[in-house]
Amino acid sequence: MTAHGQHEDVDLDVEEVLALVKDSDAHRPGEATPWPEARAIAERAPRTPAAPVSVPLDAAQGLVLAASLTALTDLPPFDTSAMDGWAVAGPGPWHVRPEGVLAGHAEPAPLTDGEAVRIATGARIPQDATAVLRSEHGRTDDNDRLHATRDVVHGQDIRPRGQECRSGDALLLSGTLITPPVLGLAAAAGYDTVSAVPRPRAEVLVLGDELLTEGLPHEGLIRDALGPMLPPWLRALGADVIAVRRLGDDAEALHKALQHSEADLIVTTGGTAAGPVDHVHPTLRRLGAQLLVNGVKVRPGHPMLLARTKENQHLVGLPGNPLAAVSGLLTLAEPLLRTLAGRPAPKPYTLPLGDAAHGHPYDTRLIPVVLREDRAVPLHYNGPAMLRGIAVADALAVVPPGGGHHGQELEILELSWATAGTGAGIA
Repeated sequence: MTAHGQHEDVDLDVEEVLALVKDSDAHRPGEATPWPEARAIAERAPRTPAAPVSVPLDAAQGLVLAASLTALTDLPPFDTSAMDGWAVAGPGPWHVRPEGVLAGHAEPAPLTDGEAVRIATGARIPQDATAVLRSEHGRTDDNDRLHATRDVVHGQDIRPRGQECRSGDALLLSGTLITPPVLGLAAAAGYDTVSAVPRPRAEVLVLGDELLTEGLPHEGLIRDALGPMLPPWLRALGADVIAVRRLGDDAEALHKALQHSEADLIVTTGGTAAGPVDHVHPTLRRLGAQLLVNGVKVRPGHPMLLARTKENQHLVGLPGNPLAAVSGLLTLAEPLLRTLAGRPAPKPYTLPLGDAAHGHPYDTRLIPVVLREDRAVPLHYNGPAMLRGIAVADALAVVPPGGGHHGQELEILELSWATAGTGAGIA
């Protein structure tokens, strides 16, 4: 059953049907890499960690700390008021000074017992003050005498110096993802820049003479879906996309592009099979590249590949079909980029299927799902060339060979931008 409550036909393209016919005669498991192993190879592929860089705070969001963050100052750096009100000394009632104390001003004059002064949140506490009386908890009389309307406790609403940390304290460990709160903490602790793992540079090479960049399909030409989709997806995975090039089916152009690329990761679309215009494999052989993964036992997307083109450069070859390309992106590019960016692997988790999911006889299958009430509901339109399912999906479910039954716990691959459980946009 599908998310729409109708029986789902198995979505197989010609490539998969032919593979099934061959598999029915003799399945040869050594031809392609099992899906979990392929992901592990991609994760371990980078040999040398990137050198840390010093990054201004306003450019560090999404990076990973390359060194532990230690406090450069006490936080707070001096005793401060936690509330608007009065700083008071000793027991009340108190005589109120005419001048007030504002945040950002120099140290105020000390208080003596029986004195109070108006104070703003964040302002420096006068020496010898014993508490802060909140505005709503005090009243003044005609003689400028301040009276508390409830008991005053020694030290109340005063943030003492070093309450959060002392200078030199370890705040965050190396490997921490830099989020907006991390940036705020770094700034408060005295930093203008942080040491971070740089974003890996990615380049996208779109292959295929049949692809249009605008307008409607015509005369055997189709719109390119991967050129618009892959760059923002790679950015969501932590990469800095330095170029998107459309090369068509030109072997020399591909060879030249790979020779001169300065990217850490090159992503190609299409051309990974053995057809007359599939130039990726011959070009990699011509360059002397090391093939790390040559096909993966996963549907869609099994013709994907991973190669080391230079000492610190890799190429992920994605199939040309859009959903097959997504499969390749999450199987090979995501773990490789995660390692390059210094990000820890997400903890795997499972959810029960909200409906049965068709599987491949021998290979893992990745299918788009929506997450509803702690269940993963398979979506229709999940064929290799289809994007209609993944466009509204929250995640991909990892379906084992043979398929998954209703209620079976399956591994879930979340999409970085998805809001789990909404199911919004399904038509």
